[in-house]
Amino acid sequence: MITGLLQTPIKKLKRFVATSSVFFLPKAQRLQRERKHRGKEQLSKLRRADYTVASYGNSGRTWFRVMLSRYFARHYQLADPGVLNFDNFHRRNPAVPKIFITHDNFIKDYTGNIDTKADFYDSRTLLLVRNPADVSVSQYFQWQHRMKLHKVALNRFPPRGTEVSPFEFVMREESGIPKIIEFLNVWADDIDNLASFAFLRYEDLRTDAAGELDRALRFLGEDPTAEEITDAVQYGSIENMRVLEQNAGGWFSGGRLAPGDKSNPDSYKVRRAKVGGWRDYFNDCEVAEIEALINAKLSPLFGYQSG
Repeated sequence: MITGLLQTPIKKLKRFVATSSVFFLPKAQRLQRERKHRGKEQLSKLRRADYTVASYGNSGRTWFRVMLSRYFARHYQLADPGVLNFDNFHRRNPAVPKIFITHDNFIKDYTGNIDTKADFYDSRTLLLVRNPADVSVSQYFQWQHRMKLHKVALNRFPPRGTEVSPFEFVMREESGIPKIIEFLNVWADDIDNLASFAFLRYEDLRTDAAGELDRALRFLGEDPTAEEITDAVQYGSIENMRVLEQNAGGWFSGGRLAPGDKSNPDSYKVRRAKVGGWRDYFNDCEVAEIEALINAKLSPLFGYQSG
């Protein structure tokens, strides 16, 4: 069996081999080739997983993942297991389910299922959602301060160094609020075809972390105790997450939770964690335009329409 330490370098090597042979193609075609290769990798995990946790980027996944990791490590008595990553806990104890945690941004490039969630029909999927405006503002700061240059191109963000205001960024069709709305609406429109599906709102997690974490874990086949839930929530507190990020070691030595620049608060993964904080970056007219877009285009399923 390949150990967890070897899996990541081997995966990267395979990806390099698959994409380097087309280095002579135009950049757009090279990036699409990589997106398809990543989609193939992710589809394999999806089909092997016991459960899937999907979310758009910057929807609170790292925080949720830290709480899940803490729960599974404690409940199954795993010493220093690292952060939950597909089957790494399962390899330590087969009783731990294999959980595929994904932003669901490449599988469709491989399968061609752009307008449906057909790839997930047979999967037991928990979707983590967040207000698209808060997501897009968070991505604006990640793009500015944390995102690797290759990921900027791969995810179709503006080139680094481009003069883009926060409002221009969040209104971009290719990567702003319209793109997030499109992502969420595909899930909402195909919900009746999903065999096992639930969604979890970031805002509800902030209001009642213990209750929502308990609900999520029960969907994932677990029977947590109140003490385990309390411990996981405390470990995932903003204060502790910031300590973990400042130390940038242990579970997160791979960079999952590490600042781009320790001297710049906007480069931290755990930046503000404020529900509705997106409004702080726009004037009244811009706020009204953003709210109108969400009201008009986003499925009401998720409850983000404003009065």
